[in-house]
Amino acid sequence: MKIVLQRVSEASVFVDKEQIGHISHGLLLLVGVHEEDEEEQMQWLADKILKLRVFNDEEGKMNWSVKDVEGEILVVPQFTLYGDYEQGNRPSYFEAAGPQKAEKLYEKMIRYLKVHSGLNIETGRFGAYMDVRIRNDGPVTLVLER
Repeated sequence: MKIVLQRVSEASVFVDKEQIGHISHGLLLLVGVHEEDEEEQMQWLADKILKLRVFNDEEGKMNWSVKDVEGEILVVPQFTLYGDYEQGNRPSYFEAAGPQKAEKLYEKMIRYLKVHSGLNIETGRFGAYMDVRIRNDGPVTLVLER
């Protein structure tokens, strides 16, 4: 599983010009599921995300987690994170999990984050063409992989 995590002051996602998710201060997660991923990788990454200290304290040091600052999380599926661009000019996605498996793990991650964080969790729509709007804070961007 591969996740691009961005600290945001605001983020929203639209499908067919309709806003389906919006957060203020928090994290945007772009989530890619690998064909070999299992629930274990998802849980490890979800726990790590909730504990990562990427928010500034009063001295400007990144000492607080999203839970510490009572932030929000927007989770957006992104199979293109597993794009292979080595041969040719059109990426191939043979390492990405198929839609059925990927959606199942994506939905499990959302439920896991809701249960274990107590925070507002907003989501994109699996399989949809989405317009994701981000206002980065920092910027702080991490690529997490397990």
